[in-house]
Amino acid sequence: MAQARVRPRGEAAFAERFAVFAECLLTGVWIAVACLGLVTYPAAFAAGARHLRRRTGHRAGGLREFAADFRAALRGGWAVGLAGWAAAALAWLEVQAVRAGLRAAAVWAPGERWRTLLAEAGRRTVRDPAGSFLLVGGAVLICCSALLIAPLAVPVLGAVTAAAVAVEERYRRR
Repeated sequence: MAQARVRPRGEAAFAERFAVFAECLLTGVWIAVACLGLVTYPAAFAAGARHLRRRTGHRAGGLREFAADFRAALRGGWAVGLAGWAAAALAWLEVQAVRAGLRAAAVWAPGERWRTLLAEAGRRTVRDPAGSFLLVGGAVLICCSALLIAPLAVPVLGAVTAAAVAVEERYRRR
């Protein structure tokens, strides 16, 4: 006669924590798929956060509930997503200014005026596309070095969502 195995208390806690981790990874995949519409990222993030709140609250929910939450959040969320892309465009303009600033800093000497250096650097940025390309290439190299484990980026969306949920829950309890 086979005896039923009784799990030690620590093993049950580990299993529950691993289940939450696995749910975060799955939620990250759902969020990534929902973000394919580009302006849908706020709604996808909101639906993912709601899904994880349900799961950590020990309430049932799956892909069907995630999809319903996503559709509901999308009603106003697309405008937020569009505003986010507008902010990204402004950030790109800032990067262009920083690039000019890097060029200005590269030629700075005591007594030089930054305003003059920046104006000249802006002109050099346009007139010297190869130099501008090298600066952009350096920035890309830094980003690529930081993203060596790129396949983990998709499920990490779920972990980030879980962190946001935890932060909000902590705030709510204060």
